[in-house]
Amino acid sequence: MPQEQENILIVDDDVHILELIQRHLQALHFNTFKAVSVKDAIGILKNKPIDLLITDLQMPDVDGLQLVKYVSEHFPEIPKLAVTGFPSIDGALNAMKSGVMDYLIKPFTKEELKNAVQKSLALRPAKAYKTKKNVFINPVFDELIGQSDEMLNVMNIIDKVKDNKATIFIKGESGTGKELIARAIHYSGKFAAAPFIAVNCGAIPESLLEAELFGYAKGAFTGANNNRSGFFQAANKGTLFLDEIGNASMATQLSLLRVLQQKEIMRVGSQKAEKIDVRVIAATNVDLKELIKNGRFREDLYYRLTVVQIEVPPLRDRKSDIPLLVDKFLFKYGVEYKDRIVDISDEALLALTRYDWPGNIRELENSIQRAVIMCDKRIEISNLPKHLKFQIDFPKQDIFLSLKEIEKRHILMVLEATNNNKTKAAEILQIDRKTLRDKIK
Repeated sequence: MPQEQENILIVDDDVHILELIQRHLQALHFNTFKAVSVKDAIGILKNKPIDLLITDLQMPDVDGLQLVKYVSEHFPEIPKLAVTGFPSIDGALNAMKSGVMDYLIKPFTKEELKNAVQKSLALRPAKAYKTKKNVFINPVFDELIGQSDEMLNVMNIIDKVKDNKATIFIKGESGTGKELIARAIHYSGKFAAAPFIAVNCGAIPESLLEAELFGYAKGAFTGANNNRSGFFQAANKGTLFLDEIGNASMATQLSLLRVLQQKEIMRVGSQKAEKIDVRVIAATNVDLKELIKNGRFREDLYYRLTVVQIEVPPLRDRKSDIPLLVDKFLFKYGVEYKDRIVDISDEALLALTRYDWPGNIRELENSIQRAVIMCDKRIEISNLPKHLKFQIDFPKQDIFLSLKEIEKRHILMVLEATNNNKTKAAEILQIDRKTLRDKIK
């Protein structure tokens, strides 16, 4: 038969069913591996080349359906065959949707098993590819991509503030695109021809931040051989974006308050105030109100900064925008690395939309960049890192097994390693064959 010597993994918590299926398959000249739990099965999958998975669906702790989902994403080339003693229409449908090739109901005959195995090995998972969609890019806001209600609300606020110089505060997690929003405000409005200066307050040492922002006078400190303008002067008539504003020292915060209240700055080491015309946009990924409670941020400055506040939604709250963002990055890195636009399979896109993206858009972009490099013409589920694929959360109580359960698992592992040679297994376990037979029963 054409499937001879292929490796089949059998997973069932019933040892008698395991041995029955193993005998049938060995009679058909297949190599077999056995596991009594999903955790054991995953260990075998990671270390052995498996050509077919046969799994029971009803198992304690973690069921076989979760194993099917796990294998579908981590080992998509492996076909799956489900067996169950508790058949139901919903169970069958869920199994098929998860990638099962065939569905056997216990008890089944040797011939039924043979036909199901041959069918499952012959029918490899079909690949369905996503049709390329047009990326939605707002013609006014350029790089801001999205059609979710959350992003449309952000764009609506941008449209209302773009033509005035009210102070704006952007709050959002790291990687959500706060600077992109600040740039959209500046470049979509009537001040677009004026300078846009972005400053990361967290990247400048605290002792230097005030001098960098406001400039310094000659002789203000060692090395200050000339007068020097700061970022505020460079952004005059335009927009100054202060990212990670929570890192500013209390002294710098006081100077910022003077700028916002009196529209003037004072260079470090100078007593002369200079009038300034700058729109300030500040941003942070920390809770400024918590910093205020801890005495690390001025409350009066907070209210000056938050004349208009924009809450940037994390990517997990706007998952409907992920396909649009993916298309954007596929175009960007496909052209950069492959000299063509790269496509993505439906399975891979589903994995991307299911993941919660703690690193937000920055993490998504990095993942697409890596996948484009690793793929051929299309990004498959196999091109994605493991943490993006379906994961199984094993119950914590597995850590505290009874001695009986530990003994059972160890005996089964030794029997598997010795290819069910009970004499050899008894020697390894340092018990006699009769004791081993009793324990197996």
